[in-house]
Amino acid sequence: MKKIIIIVLALIMVISLVACGTTTNNQGNNPSNQSENNAQTGNNSGENSQSGNTNPEAAKLTGKLNLIELDDRDPSVLHGVIIKGNRAGSAEGFNGRESSLTDVRCIFELGEWIEFYPDTDATYGIRVWILKHRDDQEYYNTAKFSDLDPNFANYCDLHYPEDAENPDEWSWGSFYLHQEECETGYYDFVFTYEGKAIATLLTRFYKADEISAKSDAELEALMKN
Repeated sequence: MKKIIIIVLALIMVISLVACGTTTNNQGNNPSNQSENNAQTGNNSGENSQSGNTNPEAAKLTGKLNLIELDDRDPSVLHGVIIKGNRAGSAEGFNGRESSLTDVRCIFELGEWIEFYPDTDATYGIRVWILKHRDDQEYYNTAKFSDLDPNFANYCDLHYPEDAENPDEWSWGSFYLHQEECETGYYDFVFTYEGKAIATLLTRFYKADEISAKSDAELEALMKN
């Protein structure tokens, strides 16, 4: 009788060990566990790589507009642009650069009013979309721009200021990113004409008051990463 009891107990122990091993293997193959691991090793910025966003540390500022030349659009409508801010940089120095396609201000603060002075033959029809930076810039070649885009931060319509006293010295449009609604980091300024992207500019936004006290030389150094 004792032998039978010992044999039964041994069988119960073997069955328990097999069950534990099976449970452990199932947890290792559980897709939800894999997703959690991927999230931990993925982009710490919280940006979704599937939507085309990039690791902010991989982005490099150049101050250069990237023109989009396709058969259905003409980027030459934009000959150059001046972008100014009302917090960082002096009017004579950092904000005093001439109209350009290759040397454009591209760093700002959240909450800073940003003004556009484009060199263009068009008097209206140009809009600047401000979107979180994407690695896949070709996305903009066919993008349908909408304020429902999850990467949308703001937009700014550019119109010739014909009603201004000195229209050639007046901004065509301005905007800011609210510091309580938008994150710091890299953004794309996407210039569109008649609804289609014609140029993009990689920009970076800092926290409010983070760069406003810096000198023009320090700001220029930041623009060069």
